[in-house]
Amino acid sequence: MSIQSLLDYISVTPDIRQQGKVKHKLSAILFLTVCAVIAGADEWQEIEDFGHERLEWLKKYGDFDNGIPVDDTIARVVSNIDSLAFEKMFIEWMQECHEITDGEIIAIDGKTIRGSFDKGKRKGAIHMVSAFSNENGVVLGQVKTEAKSNEITAIPELLNLLYLKKNLITIDAMGCQKDISSKIKDKKADYLLAVKGNQGKLHHAFEEKFPVNVFSNYKGDSFSTQEISHGRKETRLHIVSNVTPELL
Repeated sequence: MSIQSLLDYISVTPDIRQQGKVKHKLSAILFLTVCAVIAGADEWQEIEDFGHERLEWLKKYGDFDNGIPVDDTIARVVSNIDSLAFEKMFIEWMQECHEITDGEIIAIDGKTIRGSFDKGKRKGAIHMVSAFSNENGVVLGQVKTEAKSNEITAIPELLNLLYLKKNLITIDAMGCQKDISSKIKDKKADYLLAVKGNQGKLHHAFEEKFPVNVFSNYKGDSFSTQEISHGRKETRLHIVSNVTPELL
């Protein structure tokens, strides 16, 4: 990934703070935050810790003469920037760094950021909907929502920002919506959606067409995986089947 191109993108993010009171430059805070999140940080304190551990490396690319800002400062600054503009910047940078190849699996999923709930300001926890490339293990883009229930509206926004042609998009049951599947088809991509009780009629149609005994000796194309989860062995089976009208 090009660090210089990331710095170029970050440099155009407007800083609305009173400059006479600024101790840490916005570009430095954003650079620190992006690098820490890519490294696995998902709490403000973890971003600060990453900064202290990688300070000498960070100084090669940003102005950290005043050291690393505390977690409260990072949270306050990041929370007050134009989130939509920053999301767009991040997605453009990731797509510049990562060329998506045909047939790649892109997983869309939601995640609540730990420590983002603000009881004092009566703000709920921040929920992020992200597009993750299984091939390279990177986040291609993300959209912020105020609650998990808003994923249904956030997913189409995220799809609009991404180039998805000829790729397979996977989403959990929350994303099993006609508008979302239509949006994916409009982007010239394929989809693999989970079906659960939130789609009652569709779920019932699947149960009727695919009773458990069908899977025990399936004759068509299939793929299975096994893993240990919560102390039990879980087997997942994917099969390929013709689509019938009741499943459309």
